[in-house]
Amino acid sequence: MDIQLLKVFITTAHEGSISKAAQKLNFAQSNVTHKIQQLEADLQTPLFYRHNRGITLTPSGQILVTYAEKILNIIQEARSAVGDSSVPAGPLHIGSVETTASNRLPKLLTQYHTLYPSVDFSLITGPTEKLLHAVFHYELNGAFVAGPVEHPDLVQEKVIDEELVLITPVSYPSVKSIHDVQLRTLLVFQSGCSYRAKLNQLLNEEGILPVKLMEFGSFETIIGCVGAGLGISLMPRSIVTEAEKQGRVRCHAIAGKHAIVTTVFIRRKDALITPALSAFLSEMRAHFG
Repeated sequence: MDIQLLKVFITTAHEGSISKAAQKLNFAQSNVTHKIQQLEADLQTPLFYRHNRGITLTPSGQILVTYAEKILNIIQEARSAVGDSSVPAGPLHIGSVETTASNRLPKLLTQYHTLYPSVDFSLITGPTEKLLHAVFHYELNGAFVAGPVEHPDLVQEKVIDEELVLITPVSYPSVKSIHDVQLRTLLVFQSGCSYRAKLNQLLNEEGILPVKLMEFGSFETIIGCVGAGLGISLMPRSIVTEAEKQGRVRCHAIAGKHAIVTTVFIRRKDALITPALSAFLSEMRAHFG
C-alpha cells in the first residue's frame, strides 16, 4: 500500500472535499482524484460516495481512516525513533482549553522553551471536545482538557482544580441560588466547551430553561459583555479575578458538585513518548506539582 496514497486519502477524509484536500496538499484536483481511484483499485472497494454535495466516506472508507491514521503515525514515530537523541528536539504539538492556556501555561511554556530551544513547539487552543478529537486522531501529542476523561486508549494526569463562579454585572444583587438568574440571558463559549456543559447540567438539574443563549468566540468578549449588562455567565474564578478587582463584573460562588472543574493532561497510550514530550511531561509535573 502506497504511503503517499494514504496521505492523500486521509487528507481528503479530514477535509471532506477533494478541492479542499487539493488546496491543502498543493495538488491539482485531478491528481487527488486519480490517487484516490488508485487506492480504491488497490483495495478493490470504493472509499467515498460521490454526490452533488461533494463526497462522503463509505463504510470501508470509515474503517480505513482509523488504520491510515495509525499507519502514518507509526511511520512518523519510526522516523523520530531512528533519529532519536538524548536532546529534546523536533515537533511537539500540544492542545489546551483557552482558560488554561492563558492563565496556567505561560510560565511553563517559557521555562520549557528556555530549556529546550530546539523543540519546534506549537500550542493549539479550543474546547475540550475538539481537543479530544485531535488527540484521538494523532494530530496532537497531548492536551489540557476538562476532566475526568475515561477512555481505554488514553492516559490522563490531573493538573489542577478550578473553581467555577457565576459572573454578573457589578450592579446585580447577590445570587443565592441558580433560580435567581434564570430569567437572564446566558453568555456562553462555543459548543464543546466544558464550562458551557457544566452550566447546562446545572440548569437541567434545577429544571431551568434559559430565556436566551448567546454564543461568543472568546472569554474576554464574554467578560466584557457581562460587565456591560448583556447577561451572565459561568467561568473559572482564575480568569475573572482581575476583571472583578477592576470592578467590571461581580462573582458569585456556586455550591455543590458543579463548583469545581478538574483540568487533566491527556495523551494516547499507544503514541511514542519522544524526548520532546518526555521533557514536557517532566516540566509540567514540576510546574503543577
